[in-house]
Amino acid sequence: MHPEARLSLEGLLPPGRMVTSDEGDGDAQPLWLSDGPATAELWTRMHAEHARSGLWPLLLDSLDPNDGEFRPWGSGEVFPEQMTSPASHDPASLLAQWWVTYTAVDEDDMLDADRRLAVTAPFRQTWPGLAPSRKTATNPDHLAAEFAQAFLDDRPQTRLGLVAAASGAEALTAGGWGGPCNYDNDTATFSAVVRDWEHRFGARVIAVGFSTLHLSVAAPPANEHEALLVAAEHFAFCPDNIWQGSRPCTLAAYAERITSAHRWDFWWD
Repeated sequence: MHPEARLSLEGLLPPGRMVTSDEGDGDAQPLWLSDGPATAELWTRMHAEHARSGLWPLLLDSLDPNDGEFRPWGSGEVFPEQMTSPASHDPASLLAQWWVTYTAVDEDDMLDADRRLAVTAPFRQTWPGLAPSRKTATNPDHLAAEFAQAFLDDRPQTRLGLVAAASGAEALTAGGWGGPCNYDNDTATFSAVVRDWEHRFGARVIAVGFSTLHLSVAAPPANEHEALLVAAEHFAFCPDNIWQGSRPCTLAAYAERITSAHRWDFWWD
């Protein structure tokens, strides 16, 4: 946290500390972490202060809230030094490349080919392109505050994090989050896609866990065709949502679940 930001928020913040990355020379302190649980009122107040403070509030979940370390945040398992800039990545190209990778059929595993292709029907191995932008009368920030309250109702041990970033998408990289590292070590690629969703669907980053990401969405897909296209983006972004999701694990079933849904949740194995 920059000294100027700390001063601007004096009197508003509960007890907390700067988190130091456990890699590098010890100078990187990518986020501030509250000592105790967050409240919806605190998140909303910090969100309203963002334009002045430059600090984006995140609700931070832990791998195990009872382990005392509050991983990865409290343990310093954050690696901003390893990441590029989200601005250096094209989200459409990333999604198309990921789609090709995750729909590829291994010639040594042909018994599984039919199942793999069935998962991503009707598109199968052909990338369908981006879903169109949607507009809504719903205020994205009001919806974000409602989601923050609902998230905290479910996970009362969640803490507040503050990251110097222009948006929630960029806060993922600036904060050094490594949740999808089993797929890509550079969180900036995921930030680039989320930043695009912020513009196209009124998405807002609300909460982040060890390997989870939770967004509010002001303008979700409203019909089957739009939902299938968005589902394809989600599969490319986080294939475990469908590969390891609730049954049936198909793109069509997933699309049905996200039609008109105002929250998107992601989990990487």
